[in-house]
Amino acid sequence: MTNINTTVLITGGAGFIGSNLCEYFLAKGYKVTCLDNFATGHHHNIKPFLSNPHFTFIEGDIRNPETCARAVKGIDYVLHQAALGSVPRSIQDPFTSNEVNVTGFMNMLLAARDAGVKRFIYAASSSTYGDSEKLPKVEDVIGKPLSPYAITKYVNELYADVFSKTYGIETIGLRYFNVFGRRQDPKGAYAAVIPKFVMQLMQHQSPVINGDGNYSRDFTYIDNVIQMNELAMTTTNPEAVNTVYNTAVGDRTTLNEMVMYLKKYLSDFDSAIAKIPVIYGPNRAGDIPHSLASIEKAKQLLNYNPKFPFQDGLKEAVKWYWENLK
Repeated sequence: MTNINTTVLITGGAGFIGSNLCEYFLAKGYKVTCLDNFATGHHHNIKPFLSNPHFTFIEGDIRNPETCARAVKGIDYVLHQAALGSVPRSIQDPFTSNEVNVTGFMNMLLAARDAGVKRFIYAASSSTYGDSEKLPKVEDVIGKPLSPYAITKYVNELYADVFSKTYGIETIGLRYFNVFGRRQDPKGAYAAVIPKFVMQLMQHQSPVINGDGNYSRDFTYIDNVIQMNELAMTTTNPEAVNTVYNTAVGDRTTLNEMVMYLKKYLSDFDSAIAKIPVIYGPNRAGDIPHSLASIEKAKQLLNYNPKFPFQDGLKEAVKWYWENLK
């Protein structure tokens, strides 16, 4: 397809993942519309794109059906990233998480259906695996959700499945596994662990690990996530649509190992960081002990081949944070 005539709506486009998607698709010549209400996104993430004639910004909330309908006008593909992330946030305030992640999702799906959008790709979550202890995580084997956030993301998958069967709209869900990288916000009560720890170590503060540090995660660098979104959007394989995919590297790292690598890479810039001790706190409610994705389905149906193993991605992220946050 010729990119210049292809229109993409990225909801949550001023956020961490969304702004990286905006940047990538603008660079490839697509016409990009970004919808965001700045609840968790930032104006500075999209500032560089505002002068691009192929970029349109709509400030608005997915909880408003009229806003959703306006945003999808003339759009070919929706990359739906807008959501209230964070397990702890959802435990603290389940109502708002449900309102944004379920009602907002439904508003976007309905708007996309009514506008005749070609395909609706959405951010799903590895939290959907819940209490399933099976490793690696395979798409069709899930457990019971462990948090309100996990429930909302699973409901997204159920709605997408019903909409594709009932209304014929093509949907693809991408179950993100602990995404990290440039522009991920290190501040705030619900900051993700990697940017939060980077910020603390750069300030010579001890990071606090929940539990004994042996919980493990399939940390996934942002460029692998961009690749999956592009593959989901451009695939012409009829077997590849109306389903969900793990979006990960297919490898796992314990929190202890992650901090060890962080200290190692940051100490290239500041040798004192290598000596900063780690503090251990209690386990966090709703946390899955271990997370490791099988990426076989994405490899087979989408030709996915993650370019960044964890350590390579972490080096890139650390460099970006050092240059942009110091």
